[in-house]
Amino acid sequence: MGQFEKLMIAVLCGSRDKDISFRELCKILETLGFSLRVKGSHHIYYRNDISEILNLQAEGSKAKPYQVKQVRQLILKYKMGGEIDV
Repeated sequence: MGQFEKLMIAVLCGSRDKDISFRELCKILETLGFSLRVKGSHHIYYRNDISEILNLQAEGSKAKPYQVKQVRQLILKYKMGGEIDV
C-alpha cells in the first residue's frame, strides 16, 4: 500500500482529522484532478465536473478539521475513493 492510499484511508476514516497536514490534504485534491487557484491565504480547489468549490486555509501546518471533513464528504459523494476500502 502506497503513501497516497494510506493518506486517503486516514481522510476517509475520519479518525484523525486534526492530524492531517495542509500539504497532505492539498496533495489528495491535486491527485484527484482538482485545479488550484490561490488568493492570499485561500487555496481554492475546483474541478469542471463537480459543482462544489473547496476553499482551504491552513491552520499552522495542519488542515482545519472541518475542511478535512468537507474533502471526505466530497470524495464519498462523487465516489472518488477508487478501490480503497475503509
